[in-house]
Amino acid sequence: MNLLIGTRKGLFTYTRDDQGWQAVSETFLGDPIPMLLPDRRDGTWYVAVEHGHFGTKLHRSDDQGQHWEELDAPRYPEKPDDVPDTLCPMRQIPIPWSLEKIWTLQAGGVDQPGTLWCGTIPGGLFKSTDRGASWALNRPLWDMPERAKWCGGGYDYPGIHSIELNPANADDLVLGISCGGVWRTRDGGQSWAQMAHGMFYDFNPDEPEDTPDAQDPHCVVRCAADPEQMWSQHHCGIFKWQPGESRWQRQEGIKPSAFGFAVAVHPDDPETAWFVPAVKDEWRYPVDGKLVVTRTRDGGQTFETLSGGLPQGKAYDLIYRHGLAVDDTGRTLAMGSTTGALWVSGDGGEQWELLSAHLPPIYCVRLVN
Repeated sequence: MNLLIGTRKGLFTYTRDDQGWQAVSETFLGDPIPMLLPDRRDGTWYVAVEHGHFGTKLHRSDDQGQHWEELDAPRYPEKPDDVPDTLCPMRQIPIPWSLEKIWTLQAGGVDQPGTLWCGTIPGGLFKSTDRGASWALNRPLWDMPERAKWCGGGYDYPGIHSIELNPANADDLVLGISCGGVWRTRDGGQSWAQMAHGMFYDFNPDEPEDTPDAQDPHCVVRCAADPEQMWSQHHCGIFKWQPGESRWQRQEGIKPSAFGFAVAVHPDDPETAWFVPAVKDEWRYPVDGKLVVTRTRDGGQTFETLSGGLPQGKAYDLIYRHGLAVDDTGRTLAMGSTTGALWVSGDGGEQWELLSAHLPPIYCVRLVN
């Protein structure tokens, strides 16, 4: 098994063998790696690399990171002169027609070789059908009038951070947008419907708290075995979507906190999901300085607090939305923090092993069986 870690200063790779986890490589040292994708269909690895003034680049490896090929990053078209600026509602600044960040990458269906999806800041969704060699902006989403209600959360502009595919129907995708709600297509991106109904927030005095187009789901995941069941770690709580329902339901009574960024769902059991709580809103560190993972195994009726092997005092680790991952078996998890600490668990989160306390700040982790 491989563990890929994207950090502020490079890509790090660990491998698990009979002796346990071993650090095996460091690549793109010094460069931020905001997102990476190991494509399970053909074994290809994709990495987004940020180069400051030179912008974001995309790289592809066909041999598990031994060699890399640079690809063209998604590129926005020129804004037509007769199209008025779209202003960010919160900051009142024009939303650019240019790539600010690759925030997420997702592989297409098993019946779509070479197809990739890319979510970006400032809110554009791109599709490639040639393994990332070229990209096209999804205009039905970009041209929607509802996009004028989207705003930046932690960034100046809105962004797509979650792209969740239905394994049984590759034309069925769900997007998580901060701040723009949750959008779904059932026809491969030709049309989109807002599905953030039931979510609500308490941080925007200019909008009703349940305005779907202004919701801030920090992360959205679908269960591979039952893709109609979804979880979202929202800015204002943990929400669950169940088959046959038309609204998200907020889960109540979660200790020590329902605030956080990351969520992972068991690939075979939609009732099991993991979260990493923190103090909201301005502070964003573990409650009482104790890093824990919360887990539900009954669909949100109860939540367990898991702390085995995690620091239980003076810990200020925050786990970003892509900093928690679960493998295809649902037993191995990996978690990386803003302070450069990396943990793994081989028993569903009961016990955690610290692999490193000295990595650069971690943006994303991915497990590859």
